[in-house]
Amino acid sequence: MSATRTILRSLAAFGGSLAVLLGGLALPAAAEPETPVYYASGSTWTRADGLGFDTCTAPSLTQLAAWRGTSPYKVVNIYFGGNNRGCAQPNLTRTWVRDAVVGGWKLLPTYFGYQPYCKFGASKPNRYTVANAIARGNADGADAVTQAAALGVRPGSGLYADVEHYDRTDANCRKAVHMYVSAWTKTVHASGYLAGVYAHQDSGIRDLSDAYNWTTYARPDAVWMARWDGNPSLSNWPTAPNSHWPSYQRAKQYQGDHSETHGGVTMNIDSDNVKAPVATVARTYQVTSTDPLNVRSGPATSYAAVRTYAPGATLFVVCQTTGQRVGTTSVWDRLTNGAWASDYYVSTPSNTGFSSTLPRCLYPGQVTVDSLNARTGPGASFPTTGSPLRRGALAPVMCQASGSRVGTTSVWDKLYGNRWVSDYYVSNRSNTTWSAPVPRCP
Repeated sequence: MSATRTILRSLAAFGGSLAVLLGGLALPAAAEPETPVYYASGSTWTRADGLGFDTCTAPSLTQLAAWRGTSPYKVVNIYFGGNNRGCAQPNLTRTWVRDAVVGGWKLLPTYFGYQPYCKFGASKPNRYTVANAIARGNADGADAVTQAAALGVRPGSGLYADVEHYDRTDANCRKAVHMYVSAWTKTVHASGYLAGVYAHQDSGIRDLSDAYNWTTYARPDAVWMARWDGNPSLSNWPTAPNSHWPSYQRAKQYQGDHSETHGGVTMNIDSDNVKAPVATVARTYQVTSTDPLNVRSGPATSYAAVRTYAPGATLFVVCQTTGQRVGTTSVWDRLTNGAWASDYYVSTPSNTGFSSTLPRCLYPGQVTVDSLNARTGPGASFPTTGSPLRRGALAPVMCQASGSRVGTTSVWDKLYGNRWVSDYYVSNRSNTTWSAPVPRCP
């Protein structure tokens, strides 16, 4: 946290309802609830928008292939770690993760770690209390990052802590849940991952929503609600208003344990609707140029060459963005090592535009004010466009540029959809200068 933000936080605490500062501008967020994600250079946010399913054991690739195209599902959950995980995972390997994504699936990574001491039922014996909730949250977050990375689930992915239904009449237990989730959130953020939570509508979702604006705890980036009412809607939830986690930050498990058959294959599943962060997984392509290919520190030939690949060499591509035009395309590919290659020389499905198999390069931070106007350009004088962003929304930052000064910075964020917001109101690494690894806008 910058010194400026520390001072502003102290002033805000002193002033209570102090609403304006620095010439009438709203205060930026303090450390909590909007903590920054420290994205690695070879990372991006991957979003899902569609129906999904979860099973205790990850399905085989054969099962997934049978369901792909014959079922309504696009997303599959994976229980990738945690000391309370109940099922063996013989299929869940780095190769499985890669091939499932190549097969067209998006993955919802769930970590089944320590549970609140007041969890209903005697199962899942590894529990936490107020005395050790922060330590447990930190440990689970660190282990989740390690386990995710081992499977090829890259920074920028959403990792979901499973918080089972608990007795919220126990005030100390509610406090322990807040402490655990906050520690989980800050730990995965520090390693470049987004923090999600799976929870029951009448316990975890209710408590996290009640604490949405509390400055005591870090706010998770996304929530996955368990409510088996058969309704997949991601709005009008009874225990969380629509203004909470409003933008690609919600999933719902709307039908519990049942069997479905698609493509001649029957599986026992829970059904979900997912409009939220999911796993980022690199894809492999080859260099198509006849000469050695220079990859660069930014998406243009004016950036320094950082490595050279031979013709036919394998590239591990994370995402795509817009940069300098080369040949027939302005698309550039970000590699797992953080370097950029012109897509014109890479064997992706298209060398004229974006490829549907790859996500755009996005580096979201949470919005830190109640209502943030997006504009048509990088300055307060540009017209507003679209609906304002709500507090806690994930602003999908594509790149950054200089613009009019707001608060402590002249940096503006270009969002997916060609909208601009001042970086002063987005919880990136800095509210005074550029935030690595976000590229400069061309």
